[in-house]
Amino acid sequence: MSVTTLFPDRSPADGGVVTGVYRYAARKGAIEAVEPAAADLGLSVREVRDAVASLVESRLLRVDDSEGRRFVPVDPELAAASLVSSVEREIYLRRELIDQIRERMGVFRSEYAGAGHGSAASAVEYLVGAMEVRGFLKTAGDACRDEVLAMQAGCGDVEDMSQTYLALLARGVTVRIICQHRNRADVSTRMLLKRLTDAGAAVFTVSHVPRSAVVFDRALVVMFGVDGDGEASVARVRNHGIAQFLLDLFNHLWETATPLEGVEVGYANVADDLQQAIAALMAKGYTDEVVARKLGMSVRSCRRHIATLMRDLDATSRFQAGVQAARRYLGAAG
Repeated sequence: MSVTTLFPDRSPADGGVVTGVYRYAARKGAIEAVEPAAADLGLSVREVRDAVASLVESRLLRVDDSEGRRFVPVDPELAAASLVSSVEREIYLRRELIDQIRERMGVFRSEYAGAGHGSAASAVEYLVGAMEVRGFLKTAGDACRDEVLAMQAGCGDVEDMSQTYLALLARGVTVRIICQHRNRADVSTRMLLKRLTDAGAAVFTVSHVPRSAVVFDRALVVMFGVDGDGEASVARVRNHGIAQFLLDLFNHLWETATPLEGVEVGYANVADDLQQAIAALMAKGYTDEVVARKLGMSVRSCRRHIATLMRDLDATSRFQAGVQAARRYLGAAG
């Protein structure tokens, strides 16, 4: 069922009739029959019957008797939720159909490539819009069987994916998440991460995650972003080379990351790592605002760390502190 079917174009007069009939049903508690309702509203029986049919199709009225004569009003929020659910379900079914078609066509891919044809671009598909993205992620999560590796660049990304992760964990799928240290200082995100770890997820943090991406079963890569209009978007990539690159990047970050333990506030467990990252950016001459943005923290928090760093090093300038700290950490690493 399409949106245009649910909400067909109407003249202002028609729209007023539909609204008036719904208002009448809400005030009366029900439309006992079309004929008396038409008399009460001063409308023709046909007008009321058409309006009732439109409201039933839009889930704003429901039939409440076996004869189909009595109609009860439905909360608009519940009606909207019902409609959205049906649209999302249609998206999932269409996505599954697309995947089935591609799988069937894949039988011929090797023959085509063997003849010297083919393009890497065909392995990438872009999806735009919150509903489209949500539908795809639901499908990808349902198809996942063994492991999910996620790199989350922002607090919002963790929240957006949390239900998918929880559903995967409930099915016994391994979930490993790398997010930024800043998540340790955000109360709502920290509690959400605790819920994930309690469910069995392994969550580690690092100073900086370059971009949000998720790898399903070491094969399907999903990279998150926004389009030019600010809408949520993802790039779905089915390419072995790209998947391996993301896996190598994930494993590199995982080796240097710090496990999230408990729900303690702040950066106590990752202070050295943060100061090292701040020092490296200061040595490049970045401003406080740029350093804070790259590390995903507030400018105020960033400046507190810079002040501590300068005090510990007895430095007279930001650049001097950055260079001295970078040398210190480089020496410690060697």
